[in-house]
Amino acid sequence: MLKFLALLTLLASAAVHAQTPLQTDLPLKYLEQSNPDSRDQPLVIFLHGYGSNEQDLFGMKDELPKQYTYLSVRAPVVLEEGSYQWFRKKGEGAYNGETDDLKSSGQVLIDFIAKATRKYHTEPGKVFLVGFSQGAIMSYEVGLRHPEVLGGIAALSGRILPVLKSELKPDEKRQSLAIFIGHGTADKRLPYSDGTEANSLLQSVSLEPEFHAYQGVGHNISAEELQDLNAWLQRLNP
Repeated sequence: MLKFLALLTLLASAAVHAQTPLQTDLPLKYLEQSNPDSRDQPLVIFLHGYGSNEQDLFGMKDELPKQYTYLSVRAPVVLEEGSYQWFRKKGEGAYNGETDDLKSSGQVLIDFIAKATRKYHTEPGKVFLVGFSQGAIMSYEVGLRHPEVLGGIAALSGRILPVLKSELKPDEKRQSLAIFIGHGTADKRLPYSDGTEANSLLQSVSLEPEFHAYQGVGHNISAEELQDLNAWLQRLNP
C-alpha cells in the first residue's frame, strides 16, 4: 500500500511540475525549486535513471524538507526525444558504462555542481546528490572521486561500477562524505546484491554508509524509502 501511495504521489506531482520552466543557465538543463529563505540552505540535486529525464524525480522534493533548494538535472546523452542517459551501455547491460561517457558526464556534473553551489548561495558541505539507477551510479562516480564538491550522496537502486571499484582506496578526503544507500530486495534490473556489495566495499575503505533494504520492492522508490531519505537529509542539517 505504501508503495502504491508513493507512486500516486510521484505521478500526481510529475503532472503538476510538468509546467515548471526548464532552466538552461548552467552546464546541464534542469528544473528548480528554491525560495527566498533557501540562502545557505542545503542544495539537493536529483539525477534520473536510464532513458528518463529531469521530470522523473522532481516530485520527490514534495516529501523532503521544504526549505531546501531542489534541482532535477537532465542527463547529457540523448537516447531519443524526452529520453536521456548519463552513459552509453558497455556490453549487454545498460548499467555498465563506457569509460569516456563516465568521464565526460562526471566532469560536466562537477562543473554543474560548482556553479549551482555559487548560484544558490550555499557551500559544498551542504550539497547532496540523490540519484536513482543510472543516476545512482553517477552519484557514486562523482561523490567518491570528488568528495570535495559535496556533503553527501544518496544512491537509490544503484551500483558501483567495476572501473571505480578497482580504484577505490582509503582516502581522508572522503571521510566527511555522508552516504545513503537504498535498495529493494526484489529489484530485477540492478539486483539487491549490487546494493549490499556497494555497502561492503565502502565499509572496507573506512566509510560508514547508511544502508536500507526494502523488502519486496523492485526497481523503484517506495514511500518508506522517501521517509528514510527525508530523515537522513534532516539529520545532516539539524
